[in-house]
Amino acid sequence: MKIKKQLIAGTPGRLLATLVMLVLAIVMVMPFLWMISTSLKTPAEVFKYPIEWIPSNPTWEHHVKVWSGTKSFGTYYLNSLKISLIGTIGATFLSAFAAYGFSRIEFKGRNGLFMLYLSMMMIPPQVLFVPKFIMFEWAGIYNTHWALILPAMFTIFGVFMLRQFFLSIPHEISESAFIDGAGHFRIFFRLVLPLAKPALATLAIIDFSWHWNDYENALVFLIDENLYTIPLGLQNFILENMVDYNGMMAAASAAIIPMIVVFAIGQRYIIQGLTNSAVKG
Repeated sequence: MKIKKQLIAGTPGRLLATLVMLVLAIVMVMPFLWMISTSLKTPAEVFKYPIEWIPSNPTWEHHVKVWSGTKSFGTYYLNSLKISLIGTIGATFLSAFAAYGFSRIEFKGRNGLFMLYLSMMMIPPQVLFVPKFIMFEWAGIYNTHWALILPAMFTIFGVFMLRQFFLSIPHEISESAFIDGAGHFRIFFRLVLPLAKPALATLAIIDFSWHWNDYENALVFLIDENLYTIPLGLQNFILENMVDYNGMMAAASAAIIPMIVVFAIGQRYIIQGLTNSAVKG
């Protein structure tokens, strides 16, 4: 009876929280709905007021133009996929390696070195453009995709996040493996990584979205238009005297598909990790 009263007392609060979250969700979704709606309208209907969310005569002309025009969006799409996938896989793997060292291997000055490494996050990325430009020019990778891929493989945030997750894994697991004769590499690949799937999936989703939407680095380090990524390719819709909003929204609608796919694949591991944690609790 007491539990029932508590549930009834907490119902108004739950309803209010649900309504607030529903309103926020609608506000966040509205720009995406406007983007898809605009991609199916004619230029005259873009700024029509009140907004016509569902076009009376939807047209796929702009979507077709994006992929079959003089400057096909497919090249930019493949370039972004190449950079984002390689960068994300490399960043996830290398961050896990570094995080294991900072969390599981005892050595002198480990915590001080980690704090020094973590302090590098305070340096604005824009400050590094000139040193990176000089280094890439010297290495011969300026105006190539490697100028975006190699830096993308190293992320301070990824090391910090995975280190915190590895610290939550009981040390008794590693100690038992050491007693059985396993080394650090075997423990890392056979014990730690399988337990860290939720954290790895979270990092992969965040890192992929960073690289997929990266505009500044592509703008600075890429000159050849055939190497452009999607953020740079969207500039083609900004014409001299006007902006092709319909074409831009059609391209942007296609650009969000890989992010949705990556999230759909990764969320299974995230939910699985939350479920396991709840069962353990």
